[in-house]
Amino acid sequence: MQLQFLGTGAGVPIKNRNVMSLALKLLQERNAVWLFDVGEGTQMQILYTSIRPRKIEKIFITHLHGDHLFGLPGLLSSRSFQGGEKNLSSLTIYGPVGIKKFIKTSLYLSMTRINYEIKFYEIPKIGGKIFADDQFEIYALPLEHGILSFGYRVVEKSQEGRLQVERLHKLSIPSGPLFGQLKRGEKVKLADGRILDGKDFVSERKKGRIIAIMGDTRKSKQAVLLADDADVLVHEATFECGEEKKAHRYFHSTTTQAAEVAKEAKVQKLILTHYSARYNNQDLKLLRKQAQKVFTKVVTLKDLDEIEIPFRKIK
Repeated sequence: MQLQFLGTGAGVPIKNRNVMSLALKLLQERNAVWLFDVGEGTQMQILYTSIRPRKIEKIFITHLHGDHLFGLPGLLSSRSFQGGEKNLSSLTIYGPVGIKKFIKTSLYLSMTRINYEIKFYEIPKIGGKIFADDQFEIYALPLEHGILSFGYRVVEKSQEGRLQVERLHKLSIPSGPLFGQLKRGEKVKLADGRILDGKDFVSERKKGRIIAIMGDTRKSKQAVLLADDADVLVHEATFECGEEKKAHRYFHSTTTQAAEVAKEAKVQKLILTHYSARYNNQDLKLLRKQAQKVFTKVVTLKDLDEIEIPFRKIK
């Protein structure tokens, strides 16, 4: 599981920073990619990555401001040509009410033909659980912005320990009912007198990872709820420390306010993003240091940077 930042800018693109888009790469988990926001130029950014549009399974739009969705029509159109004419999987788009009308109108007026199914899930204003299967659950809650803006919480379900079959085969243990007993952690006596303890042949249980991704927002109690005990919190930091009044006026957050959310939610790591165009990449170190005065585990990333999300050790 990796996060790759396709765009980290707020409002407008600058020469070395595109507007918002984030890819959650789940290639090992489900051979798929999920996108969070698709700002203008996202498909161009994808060309500099290993992401294949046909593997994009879900797209989550935080809110309907242009710097978070103007890249959608182009990406959806190009996907038709980048996966072959047959066997393109469907794609589901989640977002506030209005996202379906935006996409349908854009494709209709541009006479764009899509050769795969697009499904829409328009999130109720109060949010809630918006997706669940045997691997993941996804929740959305409204934040505090000038228009309805959602934050998302992606919860991976815990993975039970796996039976180490190769080790058993090396001990000349044939497949069969014994494997089931060992998988349950039972002790088994073999015909030759050997005693095996199933606990010695089952890998460690893995606690599912949690990723919280905020849309544009002031510092919000809802953000703290979404980020509770998350492995990674991605939070906007449009303004630097000391600009709290301006951030409040424009419904955004400062570096220190994002850090306060991370601290209150007791997350493992905070990633700042959605930087104002006034800050260049050389300023990111300063922004990070501001946040670290409140919460130490802070990362500032540039466009196309990627970060691995490891499993947390179960205590």
